[in-house]
Amino acid sequence: MVSIMKYGVTQHTLLITAGTIWLLAGINILRIGLTCWIGDHQYWLFKVCEATLVFLLFFGIIFHKLYKKHTFRISQKQGKHCPFSFFDIKGWIIMISMITIGIVARGYHLLPDSFIAVFYTGLSLALIGTGLRFIKYGWKNKRRNKL
Repeated sequence: MVSIMKYGVTQHTLLITAGTIWLLAGINILRIGLTCWIGDHQYWLFKVCEATLVFLLFFGIIFHKLYKKHTFRISQKQGKHCPFSFFDIKGWIIMISMITIGIVARGYHLLPDSFIAVFYTGLSLALIGTGLRFIKYGWKNKRRNKL
């Protein structure tokens, strides 16, 4: 499908943008997780193990599938595209929903800080890792003149 936009970006730019968005989201969530972590010094080794499990679940299973899906979809695009098309509609809905749930849960104190510390730290590291994968893929394939 040919884009009718006057301004568009390449596949390379979409991949770098996706990676940057994932990276920034991860850094922001890491900031929140560490802020909660600093306030609770009990059972730190247990919390490190829990955060590691959260990381492995999200990075190894959930975000790996999303990374594969979006890199394949983006690599199939031809020509210039909307700078926000690094996600499909479903991806945008999921992202907006997750942000909203996080804001509401923290704003109304629906979850204890000890949970937020562990979950957000593990999740953030998975987001950062996935963001770096998008950026690496984008740069690696640009050098090969594939994008």
